[in-house]
Amino acid sequence: MNQAGGEIVKIRERLLKGDKRAAARLITMIENNEAEAVEILKDLYKYTGNAYVIGITGPPGAGKSTLTDKLVKHLRKQNKKIAIIAVDPTSPFTGGAILGDRVRMGDLNTDSNVFIRSMGARGRLGGLSEATRAAVKVLDVYGADYIFIETVGVGQSEIDIVKTCDTTLMVMVPGLGDDIQTIKAGIMEIGDVFAVNKADRDGARRTITEINMMLDFNNENWRPPVIPAIAINNEGIDDILKSINNHMDHMKETGEFKERRIANSKFEIIDLVRQRLMNALLDNSKREKKINELSGMVASREMDPYTAQETIFNYIK
Repeated sequence: MNQAGGEIVKIRERLLKGDKRAAARLITMIENNEAEAVEILKDLYKYTGNAYVIGITGPPGAGKSTLTDKLVKHLRKQNKKIAIIAVDPTSPFTGGAILGDRVRMGDLNTDSNVFIRSMGARGRLGGLSEATRAAVKVLDVYGADYIFIETVGVGQSEIDIVKTCDTTLMVMVPGLGDDIQTIKAGIMEIGDVFAVNKADRDGARRTITEINMMLDFNNENWRPPVIPAIAINNEGIDDILKSINNHMDHMKETGEFKERRIANSKFEIIDLVRQRLMNALLDNSKREKKINELSGMVASREMDPYTAQETIFNYIK
């Protein structure tokens, strides 16, 4: 067996034993688009599906990282093994994560049963990195009981999270005013649990009322609770975790849990197919030249974009 093959076997074995470094190494391989990473994931996929995946989203400045930190510390008191994927804006120079939530959760880094990984969004408008779903699988095999995904915080476009998680926690803050109306059509509909953080600020009660009024139009079986919290003081953390667990129980009792995971799997398959088609189209100089040629024709109105699309598909064949 060559050196590369030996490393793959070791990563697989170590990951199944809950080794942090093996998990970190495999996620790096995924981010670097190494073919071996996909082979490992194929082999280990049968060991996934055990972790409960919680998405934490909301507008920038809502205190998502602080809230995540407190939720994790609470679960650690219950001896739960936790993984955190913090998806941050990407540096245009290095391609790495700019904010680095490891800094804000510094004391969790010393806990052997907490895994924290910052991942750059790398231009994805949905708020998640392309490698996020694969990283969730790695951390599932690693043995995490709960996997938290904290998203970039980009606003209305940040809806990919619902296609990846079991429960989505929407974090809001007082003082958003008309901004709540603006984002209602996007991210407001994806929350399973709402937390109004920094609830000691003026306008907190009004914000809670406004969110509840919007949720009154919700025709779903589950009515998302709206919980006031002051994360920095550990206030409201118990209630948020209780609501997350209530949502989990509700989904398992109604069959929605299985339905959601099937829907998430469908989204993932379609996304993988889309990525592969794009790669097949763009990773070819002749095809790229053809696209440039068609783009010029569309811009000059010599051809419509619909015909250009048909031409490209015929060209791939």
